[in-house]
Amino acid sequence: MHPSNRIKFLIDVGVGKKVEESLLKNGYNIKAVRDIDPGMADDSILRMAVSENRMVITMDKDFGELIFNSGLPHSGVLLLRLEDARANEKINVLEKILEDHSEKLSNNFCVYQNSKLRVRKKDKDIGNEQD
Repeated sequence: MHPSNRIKFLIDVGVGKKVEESLLKNGYNIKAVRDIDPGMADDSILRMAVSENRMVITMDKDFGELIFNSGLPHSGVLLLRLEDARANEKINVLEKILEDHSEKLSNNFCVYQNSKLRVRKKDKDIGNEQD
């Protein structure tokens, strides 16, 4: 089993159903916010993720605010800055991140933007990774 298959995910609504289906098809343990409560507040999403040890995959920048300014605990967040991306592009980016960087994701705040993954651990950057 690929190491990233051990990471469990909670997928925020904005990421998209096709991404959820792709992760499921590839053997990932996921829960989708759309199936639980599409209107769930971001802080509730974080609480659920922590209680179930799931990493949140989101396109919502508000999660950075909640974690770094409000100090809410988390089990990892992957923020995809792919605002105009189609489902297939999101799937390809996510597959590449999981393939190349799975060991860095758990319990960290990760931002993917401009073909780079930035991983923040305990309030400091631990590197910029090229795609």
